[in-house]
Order: sequence, then C-alpha cells, then structure tokens
Amino acid sequence: MNIVKQIPAYLLALVFIVFGANFFLHFLPMPLMSGDAGSFAGLLYKSGYLLFVKILEVVIGILLLVPVTRALALLLIAPIAVNILLFEVCLSHQPSIGVVLVIVNAIGIILNKEKYLGIIAK
Repeated sequence: MNIVKQIPAYLLALVFIVFGANFFLHFLPMPLMSGDAGSFAGLLYKSGYLLFVKILEVVIGILLLVPVTRALALLLIAPIAVNILLFEVCLSHQPSIGVVLVIVNAIGIILNKEKYLGIIAK
C-alpha cells in the first residue's frame, strides 16, 4: 500500500520537474499558441510571472520526491494544476494534461488524507 501512495507524487514530480526545467533548458519543442491563449501566455512570459511559476514547479516537484515534504507539496502544487486546467479549458479550448494533473493530484491528496486531518478537524 505504501508504494501506491507514492505513485501519484512521483508522476506529478516527473511532469512538473520536466516541464519546469524545459522552460529554462528548452529540450522539448513547445507548440505555438494563437489567439487568446497565445496573447495570455505571451503576457505571462513578458511580465516574469511565468518564470516565477516555473521555478515553483521545479522546487515543488523536488519536494514531491521527498517523503517528509510530500503532503505539503501536494497542497502547494494543487493551485498550479488547477490553473493549468483552467488555461486549457477557458483559453485554448483543448483540455489535455491539466485534467490528468488535477486528477492525479486529487488522488495523491486523498491517499495522504491522514496527514491533513489536523488542518480540517479539531
């Protein structure tokens, strides 16, 4: 059962570390976006906001690999996964990896729910 709890965290860590590092190292080709999605992504890039998000993705991805910090990392990465999903649904109109990220993150949180009971229960 312990290995099952680790799979969602390792999957999320892989995705966020690879795509976060790709922002800096450019080892994967990125598709060009057009329309509202391209304009929005361009603004995020030019403002430096995307740089901050990509740094967070890599750092939180590393935290997901460490068992002691995994529960915190699952909570910290959730808003980023939801924003990826919202970008895909609302701007690019092509839901893809955002759906998977939100589902895997939710599974990871549910599998580690005992660590969050102190937050929500008296």
